[in-house]
Amino acid sequence: MGIQHGPEPSLARNPLSLVGAWVTTLSVLAFLTYLALDAFGLLPSPYAGLFGFLLVPAFFVVGLLLVPLGIWRESRRRRLGRPAWRWPAIDLARGRTWAVILAVAALTVVNLVIVAVASVGAVHYSESNQFCGQLCHTPMTPEFTAHGQGAHARINCVDCHVAPTAAGFVRAKLNGTRQLRELVTNSYARPIVLARSRVPVPADTCERCHAPMSPDREVKRVFREHKDNEGSTELTTTLMVFAGKDHWHTRPDVLVEYVATDDGLGKIPYVRVTDAGKVTEYFAENVTTPPAGRPMQRMDCLDCHNRPAHTMASTPAQVVDQAIVRGEISQKVPFVRSEMVDALSEDRPPGVDGAHAIAERLTKTFGDATPEAREAVQAALRLYRANVFPEMKITWGTYSNQLFHVEDGGCFRCHDDAHVARGNPDKKIGQDCELCHKEQ
Repeated sequence: MGIQHGPEPSLARNPLSLVGAWVTTLSVLAFLTYLALDAFGLLPSPYAGLFGFLLVPAFFVVGLLLVPLGIWRESRRRRLGRPAWRWPAIDLARGRTWAVILAVAALTVVNLVIVAVASVGAVHYSESNQFCGQLCHTPMTPEFTAHGQGAHARINCVDCHVAPTAAGFVRAKLNGTRQLRELVTNSYARPIVLARSRVPVPADTCERCHAPMSPDREVKRVFREHKDNEGSTELTTTLMVFAGKDHWHTRPDVLVEYVATDDGLGKIPYVRVTDAGKVTEYFAENVTTPPAGRPMQRMDCLDCHNRPAHTMASTPAQVVDQAIVRGEISQKVPFVRSEMVDALSEDRPPGVDGAHAIAERLTKTFGDATPEAREAVQAALRLYRANVFPEMKITWGTYSNQLFHVEDGGCFRCHDDAHVARGNPDKKIGQDCELCHKEQ
């Protein structure tokens, strides 16, 4: 009498399909857990969505694909005359079986703990400024240096460069993949110019800390510069700034759009304003139609605050004046202002580090007999290292700062009395200083 094996098992009962079913089930449980934790605000990390909306769904899809793949493989095995796959027989009456089961369970728990701890550590490290600024050492050194010296030094890179949405995480990871490829192939731009399309909108980043509209108020601003005479005499200009008026451009009931003809958004020949339902188009001189092939952009915070966390000086005079005000450079050193500005401004071939030449020139000019002279030389080197990066072809003015209009275009990109309204030559985007300032 032969052995009765029973009906042949289903094609879905095979190791690969069973693993796929388990992966899919665990992915569903993980996703529901993520949604619950996120709903209670227990996942503040900007990268948490990377787990919930990318990693978990990826495992879910992989699990689904494994099920039919396992069925196909099992069907192919049986067509070849091989016996159906069956569960291995496990004799729980044997002590050795229990020892193996307990050992596997213990090792599984240990491995899960190790993977969890490593994953948490990896996520935290990937959020750090060190990861963003130092892992890609050469290309990111300028941005990392400027960030550490600015008002946003305590703000993590991901808080501004990664939008808090699933789509934002996807864009950031795709952008990171592109950057990694460029780093490995040494094909990154020098200097790096960040396209506005790759920066999250201020509503997702800036406005989490800054109110989008501030009330109109007068703010006293004192600008300190210095003469190029022996004592580097201070010159002060005091203005009352009507803060808040400039935010008219980003009011929710006003739409200001423009077309720029350069990647730095410094040349704006066309502006369109929609206010109270009325549309007015403004054209620069010799421009009659919006430039073709360039995108129309809505004005927001970043059009003026375009270097909020990575500010670099436009001219040596700016940083030398500021250093004198801070007390880092002594006016006791004769002609210290003019000599330092000249040394820092000296033209050099692209990629050539001028630190040694600057130190040599200023030491020869000031001497090294007094502490003030030696400190002036060291201050010059610090200013140079903070703003000039030969390896990335970055020098004074490489990155414009559009917040003001002293060294760069700023407001005058549009407010130049040369942008004329279509059909009304008497209506222009004015350059009246008293719109925003009142001298004291």
